[in-house]
Amino acid sequence: MAVQSVERAFLLLRTLAQGPLGVTDLAERVDLPKSTVARLLSALESEGAVAQVEAGGAYRIGDGLIDIAGVVPAGRNLITAARPHLLELTEATGEAAGLSIIDNGRAHYLDQTQISSDIQIRDWTGEYTPIHVVAAGLVMLAHLPADEQDEFLAQPLEVCTQWTVVDPEAIRDRLTQIRSLGYAWVYEEFVEDLNSVAAPVLDMDGQPLAALHVHGPAYRFPDPDLAHDHGLAVAAAANRLAAQLSA
Repeated sequence: MAVQSVERAFLLLRTLAQGPLGVTDLAERVDLPKSTVARLLSALESEGAVAQVEAGGAYRIGDGLIDIAGVVPAGRNLITAARPHLLELTEATGEAAGLSIIDNGRAHYLDQTQISSDIQIRDWTGEYTPIHVVAAGLVMLAHLPADEQDEFLAQPLEVCTQWTVVDPEAIRDRLTQIRSLGYAWVYEEFVEDLNSVAAPVLDMDGQPLAALHVHGPAYRFPDPDLAHDHGLAVAAAANRLAAQLSA
């Protein structure tokens, strides 16, 4: 591959790292001909560096690139270390599992598994969401220092659906409950018909490194009889990942 092609390929990868894009939107973003972008994406896809969210859809960073990052010593690369735990959660729950961090005051989704189902959740990899409307964000917020919680709750909070909770005191009560339970459920507060459960990945000082979550369509997830079990499963996976990262 010529030097120019390599430079362009990395330009595409850096752009896709900010979130999934279709060929047309990506070409416009990087100011390259659509045919050139399509050719480069095809080459990158063949190596697993990018993948399509769904057939004929947008492209995202692929597992092959995550594998390359795996040359970092075992347990030190967050995405690589978390991936087996996400796959285990998907196997246990039958739903998509994901990894996120707090980035510039928002929840940033770093990775997500896919499931074999005609009806499944879109891939949120690369996306940013308000912290207070998603389970992953809430469990990380619950373990931030009190002054950082106060600073976050003092700002106007975005309303995403009719079920979004924006009252600061109500959110404080939720954070207390999260610290007690070890996990959080959110029901249709970010997107209607989408439920999620999450648990924090904490460092040795009890500060949030990341969060693991499982989410699925509200009509099937969770089974009311299994909601607590799912919460415990996510919390256990998050604790295992935390131990792995601190080893």
